[in-house]
Amino acid sequence: MSARVLIVDDDPVQRRLLNAAVTRMGHAPTLAASGAEALAAISKAPEPGFDAIILDLIMDGMDGLTVLARLGERDKPIPVIVQTAQGGIDVVVNAMRAGAFDFVVKPASPDRLRLALESALKVDALRNRARRASSPAAVTFTFRDIVCASPAMEKVMRIAEKASRSSIPVLIEGESGTGKELIARAIQGASDRRRQPFVTVNCGALPANLAESILFGHEKGAFTGASDKHVGKFEEASGGTLFLDEIGELPADIQVKLLRALQEGEIDPVGARRPVKVDLRIVSATNRTLLDEVKAGRFREDLYYRLSVLPITLPPLRARRADIPLLIRHFIERRQADQQSQVSGISPEAEAILTGHDWPGNIRELENAIFRATVLAETPMLGLQDFPQIAAQMPGFQLPEPEPLPVLASAPEIFSEPGQNGAAGANAAGADAGAVAFADAHLGGFLRLIGADGHVRTIAAMEEEMIRFAIDFYKGRMTQVARRLGIGRSTLYRKLKDYGIDAEA
Repeated sequence: MSARVLIVDDDPVQRRLLNAAVTRMGHAPTLAASGAEALAAISKAPEPGFDAIILDLIMDGMDGLTVLARLGERDKPIPVIVQTAQGGIDVVVNAMRAGAFDFVVKPASPDRLRLALESALKVDALRNRARRASSPAAVTFTFRDIVCASPAMEKVMRIAEKASRSSIPVLIEGESGTGKELIARAIQGASDRRRQPFVTVNCGALPANLAESILFGHEKGAFTGASDKHVGKFEEASGGTLFLDEIGELPADIQVKLLRALQEGEIDPVGARRPVKVDLRIVSATNRTLLDEVKAGRFREDLYYRLSVLPITLPPLRARRADIPLLIRHFIERRQADQQSQVSGISPEAEAILTGHDWPGNIRELENAIFRATVLAETPMLGLQDFPQIAAQMPGFQLPEPEPLPVLASAPEIFSEPGQNGAAGANAAGADAGAVAFADAHLGGFLRLIGADGHVRTIAAMEEEMIRFAIDFYKGRMTQVARRLGIGRSTLYRKLKDYGIDAEA
């Protein structure tokens, strides 16, 4: 899940480096050039605020320790990772005493920074979960809880965040299963009404003869069977948000009454002698194009313009494929967290075929597919065999067969470092002719960019293929493999575990 990270450093070069590193990790960085600027950004940040802070200790003006002291005065703690070029034990002790979560020494490696940030976010998530469990009234759903990374959804999120700062009516349009209610809940969770009720009404499921009573309420004895007074959804949501789902299904006579409620800020319960004032925000949603319904005469034009003061259109999942891998992992992790599944991941091939599917049922269909696969899976990693229905809809899709690699009598050094013997590559001393021919045959175009499904292969799939090739090429000499791939041995072994590669075999 993407987190909001505040980067505080008075060195512009360090800020750019940290900004690039945090962005590559999939998070959203905000930059501050001083301690005062950081505190101002924290105070102005919309709810729920920043998830973590990377803070330089040595800065002109307000230093990092002063910022830590100010943060300690806040009701809601934010995990802080401090960094400095001075790595003395006294500096570390002072920072930890001031409330720092972790400490890194400049220049921090990307792996070390990633580990510190991931640990901070996990601890913060557990702390928030405990706080919510102890205070059920404080539970809110915010934009931070929405899983997305595609440009199309980022645009939607920016518009919705702006909408949350006011009480104007919002109309959310989009296909069924795209997450319209989640956007509505996030708007409520980021607004001043976050502590107030969020009431949902499915307009398509309202019985025609009871729609008015359900929405606006009724008095005792207002009609046959009305043995008690009933508070309608409008009055129930007063002070908070009323979410009218499938608003295009609302009967014509109820549309008139809804228009009056929006215009006057009051409702007329069935059988009541006087109107009732209500203060609420209306967020409506539809899987139709409501303007077309207006043109066809099935929806009131004046009501349409009242509801769509700020329209938001959610793109279908097929138009935001970059979100699919994130959603897959989110659903797997959620099943794990509920202790309903032992599945811990998904193979690159299965992820590729899911990403290439059009998902006519959108996110709801994807969630159901992952749910079904985790229930039936026989291994900790989901594979193509766990998605037979999806694979059957991909014409001509086949798991690519691995290309046979020539067996070398030895794994000589065929590349020299720049500057050695005045050359690099196959001119290194002692190079085996067969190895040189093998390298020459595979240096160009060995990694296939286009998969068998006709789509660009994932970076993970190509990385796995590269690692397997290097292990075969260097005969399992892991030190050599790590050095030639430009990664550390610990990183290499972690990737072997991630990809299920048995180096011994």
